[in-house]
Amino acid sequence: MVGMTLALGTIPFGTTVDERDSFAILDRFLAAGGAILDTADNYPFWIEGATGDESEATIGRWMASRGVRDEIILSTKVGGRPAIPGDRTLGSAEGLSEKAIMTAIEGSLRRLGTDRVDVYWAHIEDRSVPIEETLEVFTRLVADGKIRETGASNHPAWRLERARRLAGEHGWTAYTHVQLRHSYLRPRPWVRLPEGGHVQVSDEMLDYVRAEPDLTLWAYSSLLSGAYTSKPLPEYYDHPGTTRRLAVLDQVAAEAGVTRNQVVLAWMRAQGIIPIVGVSTLAQLEEMLAEVRLAPEQIERLDAAN
Repeated sequence: MVGMTLALGTIPFGTTVDERDSFAILDRFLAAGGAILDTADNYPFWIEGATGDESEATIGRWMASRGVRDEIILSTKVGGRPAIPGDRTLGSAEGLSEKAIMTAIEGSLRRLGTDRVDVYWAHIEDRSVPIEETLEVFTRLVADGKIRETGASNHPAWRLERARRLAGEHGWTAYTHVQLRHSYLRPRPWVRLPEGGHVQVSDEMLDYVRAEPDLTLWAYSSLLSGAYTSKPLPEYYDHPGTTRRLAVLDQVAAEAGVTRNQVVLAWMRAQGIIPIVGVSTLAQLEEMLAEVRLAPEQIERLDAAN
């Protein structure tokens, strides 16, 4: 079932998507077999007038009104919430210290109206704090039943490997999830992404995930904010590889009788990647929920278009 291998991104819920429409999208996602909701303790702090509470709080009110907490795989994050109210940058991010995490988890549990989080993420790197400190407090939260599994978001491969090695050496809870920006199209190598905090998946990370059976990759910006269909591609996708990949993408979409978006999501799921897809309308959600399976030969062609 597609819904079990697709995460619903919830950044706009409670702000640009009002509560009524957010609830309608969540209802349809659940009815279609969807279970994974991805949020954070700072979504969407960068919008004027928002605090960062909105996404979690909207999900919390929906789960309470529907009585569906046990049907949901709840994913939220710590580390990127501004410590200075009104800051629209990551300059005052709360970080990954013991104090910051212990404060943040209580805030997330309160807003979500739950006693536990299924996947709790280190949202962005915090090199001012020893990895050991972050891992130790995550391990304590697992022991307390407040979180079940942990992940690293926007971390490079070497930091993830170091954290997993340290966890093994000390008997701490190891990161079993990694979340990065990833899609079928790739930006030019070494480009600096304009979105603050975004880290593009690297070939090294893809290789690392393939080599680690217990590690799952989650991909955000999986559909490039509509650039496959209705919006222009950002300038940093302007290179020959994009031209070649779009040509094959269109061929496969035509053969399968589906959209570009649906091919991209099917290509990711075939690799065991969980795409995170944000939608603002029910029509967009229906496109994402379509059951699309690609033939091995089609996947090979998509992979070869480098």
